[in-house]
Amino acid sequence: MMKKNRFSVHVIGLICLLCCLAHLSFRLPASQRPGPSFGCILPLISVAPMSGISAWMEEYDELHLDSLGLSLEAFTTAVRGYQHLLSKGLLDRDGLLTIIDFSQSSKNKRFYVLDLNAMKVLFNTYVAHGRRSGAEFATSFSDRNHSNKSSLGFYVTRNTYNGGEGYSLRLEGLDKGFNDKALARNVVVHGSWYVNEQFLSSHGMMGRSLGCPAVPMEEHEQIIDSIKDGSCVFMYYPDPNYLHHSRVLKG
Repeated sequence: MMKKNRFSVHVIGLICLLCCLAHLSFRLPASQRPGPSFGCILPLISVAPMSGISAWMEEYDELHLDSLGLSLEAFTTAVRGYQHLLSKGLLDRDGLLTIIDFSQSSKNKRFYVLDLNAMKVLFNTYVAHGRRSGAEFATSFSDRNHSNKSSLGFYVTRNTYNGGEGYSLRLEGLDKGFNDKALARNVVVHGSWYVNEQFLSSHGMMGRSLGCPAVPMEEHEQIIDSIKDGSCVFMYYPDPNYLHHSRVLKG
């Protein structure tokens, strides 16, 4: 009888020990739990409804975006947000994605309009950034009124109008805290005389705006008519604060 009781005590003790270990394992810090730990932008992308990461890498190659200067990180980050907005019914135009890559010099053609359904680059041209965002490179961004800076994040295109800058396209910012004042700030796509190769040759960089993504005058009407009325626009820069706190990217 004594041996049986001792055996029972040992069994109960073992069960208690295993329960404690299991409890502790669930309370481990995330950095110590099993599984991969990602530190770059690309793995932030979840498996998307349209396809997985590898498929989007194939489409990045098919569009020859590397040769056009658009990084894989900028493209996949844009696609992730685009798919989230599409899934929430916030876009009226499926398959159309505009990416403005502010990590590039203003000397580069860093404005891309992509047709993801037809797998075509519709436009690849120059674009200005806000005068207080930087000189040749944009490095500082803000959504404050009168900041004269560009604002990062995802936008949806709205209606066109003729104003002080001529034929223009309104942008509604969808990234709260980063660009949601865009309509109030009159951040619009418009054409400009200071965004062209002649200005670049004379000044060594593109001219700068008051915060609007200004494009070459000779292309602005075609661009605006192609992306107006509910398509996605993404203004990219590898800013850790934006990448970690964007509500659109968080899904």
